[in-house]
Amino acid sequence: MLTWTIIFLVVALIAGVFGFGGIASTATGIARVLFFIFLVLFAVSLLTGQGFSL
Repeated sequence: MLTWTIIFLVVALIAGVFGFGGIASTATGIARVLFFIFLVLFAVSLLTGQGFSL
């Protein structure tokens, strides 16, 4: 799932550079949601002392 986050982030950056508003906002929204999901999972793994294996 981290791969999808990076892919959507790159798509959002490329779309932002070329000025595709709809694509950029959609990709940015997806990347933002996935970022916060991973941030919460990281915080939980730090608090519980258990790491997630990739």
